[in-house]
Amino acid sequence: MLPALFVSHGAPDLAVIETPEHHFLRGLGKTLPRPRAIVSISAHFETDFPVVVSDPAPKTIYDFGNFDPRLLEITYPAPGEPALATSIVEGLAERGADVGIAHRRGFDHGTWVPLSLIYPEADIPVVQLSVQPKEGPEHHLQLGRMLREVVPDDVLVFASGALTHNLGELFGKGQMPAQDAPVPHWVSAFGDWVGERVEEGDEASLVSYRSLAPHAVRNHPTDEHLLPIFVAMGAAGEGWQGRSLFRGANRGYIRMDTFAFDNTTATV
Repeated sequence: MLPALFVSHGAPDLAVIETPEHHFLRGLGKTLPRPRAIVSISAHFETDFPVVVSDPAPKTIYDFGNFDPRLLEITYPAPGEPALATSIVEGLAERGADVGIAHRRGFDHGTWVPLSLIYPEADIPVVQLSVQPKEGPEHHLQLGRMLREVVPDDVLVFASGALTHNLGELFGKGQMPAQDAPVPHWVSAFGDWVGERVEEGDEASLVSYRSLAPHAVRNHPTDEHLLPIFVAMGAAGEGWQGRSLFRGANRGYIRMDTFAFDNTTATV
């Protein structure tokens, strides 16, 4: 079975600027079994309740401004898969979820930027699932648990967010920090805490991260960019094992870590 992934997608220019995390993602797809399809849970697709996209040919959305103009020349023409989308909606509904379907929605940069590096051929179907910012980690953990039961083993659960995400601190300095700017202690302390809990399999502490992790609220004034990690945990099943695949930071304030969540013992 494929692992569930949590990828920190950083700023949109991750797609064109050759940073360590850019090069890591360029090689990541070669280390994984090839999925038949991908379910992408992006922090930039926000709804009040879970929504699955059934668009057979999603467009590339440029949901940002004032970044490298080369980004506007990139398209990610991966197909959707309406049949998979419908089966996910039906499966979640059968398990008690209040779930909807969207027939037209393109790939936001939380989906297409990292996938354009990991699977640049854009030949694997992608179905998108939203996050619910009004809900918390436990809701998204349970969403992932249900997703595990309805998504086939050859489909990659791809959760895209950011390990740290305080844009007020990032943009509030008057000048954008350099790509390799020093990482403040409060960013490192939080990112390291999460990484340690992931590798320990400490799900309970992670779900309560806002009260337990150092500088949690400073790193996530709002937590939509961390919510996808809980879907990935849930999708790996109870008793998951977490692995750190990449550790790093961009512009000092944005931790760019990637984690894989595996499970060799859980059953559905």
